[in-house]
Amino acid sequence: TPIELAACAKRIGEPRNRIYERRFLKRMRARLIKTGRYDLKDLEPARSLYGIDDVITAPSFGFRGADHYYETQSAARFLDRIRVPTLLIQAKDDPYIPFEAYSQKAFRTNPFLRLVVTGHGGHLGFLSKAPPRFWADEAALEFLREMAVAPAQPESPISLHET
Repeated sequence: TPIELAACAKRIGEPRNRIYERRFLKRMRARLIKTGRYDLKDLEPARSLYGIDDVITAPSFGFRGADHYYETQSAARFLDRIRVPTLLIQAKDDPYIPFEAYSQKAFRTNPFLRLVVTGHGGHLGFLSKAPPRFWADEAALEFLREMAVAPAQPESPISLHET
């Protein structure tokens, strides 16, 4: 869950993630060109995810640039105001999302947030060695079942899942 957009854009731009960022940008450029609103010349200044957000995303939605977009639209700013039971699953070893973002006070104080932390899982991997293999799907279903039976506040806002 990319709750700190600026931190995520910075992380994906790190040298260790360069191959992923290039692939992501190639696909994003192709999609933007397919819309007919942009051509390669328009996208030339956008050489990173931050660049795409600064040149295309932010202006398209009325923001002054990527920094303004990230600052005002990151979910971290709103976590304390969530009033619907919400499940977030995050791996500590996610290469794109810095785990430090989850030190937000809201995860300790807002009873409507349930953060499930895994030591491993990478970016949305969450494969288990034992059944259920795709345990995140089962975790989401269990959360929904729990909320259907007792939609009150979750018991524990943070839990650790070993994968």
